[in-house]
Amino acid sequence: MSTRTDAQAAPYGREGSPWTGLMAVIAKEMADHLTSARMRILEILIVLTAGGTVFAALQDLRATTSSSSSTTSASANGFVFLQLFTNAHDPLPSFVGFLGFLVPLIAIALAFDSVNGEFNRHTLSRILAQPIYRDALLLGKFLAGLFTLALVFAAIWLLIFGLGIFGLGVPPSGDEVARSLWLLLITIFYGGIWLAMGMVFSTVFRQPATAALASIAVWLFFLVFWQIIAGLLAQTFSPVTYGTTQELVNQATLQLNLDRVSPDELYSETLLVLLNPQVRSLGIILPSQMEGALFGTPLPLTQSLLLIWPHMTGLIAGTILLFALCYVLFQRQEIRA
Repeated sequence: MSTRTDAQAAPYGREGSPWTGLMAVIAKEMADHLTSARMRILEILIVLTAGGTVFAALQDLRATTSSSSSTTSASANGFVFLQLFTNAHDPLPSFVGFLGFLVPLIAIALAFDSVNGEFNRHTLSRILAQPIYRDALLLGKFLAGLFTLALVFAAIWLLIFGLGIFGLGVPPSGDEVARSLWLLLITIFYGGIWLAMGMVFSTVFRQPATAALASIAVWLFFLVFWQIIAGLLAQTFSPVTYGTTQELVNQATLQLNLDRVSPDELYSETLLVLLNPQVRSLGIILPSQMEGALFGTPLPLTQSLLLIWPHMTGLIAGTILLFALCYVLFQRQEIRA
């Protein structure tokens, strides 16, 4: 038989707002995240990843800047620090290459047992017996995970810049700092998508292992299989019958738009524009459209942001929609004492 406390049964206007206890939930959840064993493992993994990739990038930058021609090409536009994020050194990929794997794993690790863990420990009814509404509980868990992600990624950002200043001996330019701050913000929202996804499966499934496997399966589907499916759909709905330029462009455009359904594709294109100021377009460009273009000239930050504004909007919208789905599912669940 379900129980309903006076605080839950009373209208919001009489007993307080639906966000009563929100800060208490955020503080408690963040303390649990930051002191858990899984966070210790993730911290070691993050430090090793960031340190290894940045050290390898520094070695490449030192080798390339040793020659006068390379020095001119690497530092003429003043974006040496951005190369710390993008330079790869065999067998290590670039740091942004690692981010595509680290961000979803960290977010899923923080969220896969956020709701069903309370059910399994039989603590959810006790929490809601306090003057804490379901709204505040779920939002507090999500914000705590998002703030934890922001703290972790900010620590990585500071680590990379500290190692870069120590290794290169020069400070970053203002444009590099601004671009990297936007990178930090977008990475947080990209993690928010997988955090909300993990909370959705944590609400649907009562077993944390099942929720974790479902979240990882969705991530792998978009990472590995979605591009293959998008290519097949583009060939089906926009076939190339006569081999004309218009048919080829239509098929390539459709496949590009289908690829962007994947959060990983949106995040990758966003990083490409932010960390490579020379990128001037993300769509299909015909030779006739390139006449008069100043190749190699970096775009200002405002123009780069205009290119990726739809991508950022899509990442933020995806986070909000997934959290809204989790909210609806959680509100419909019956909680027994």
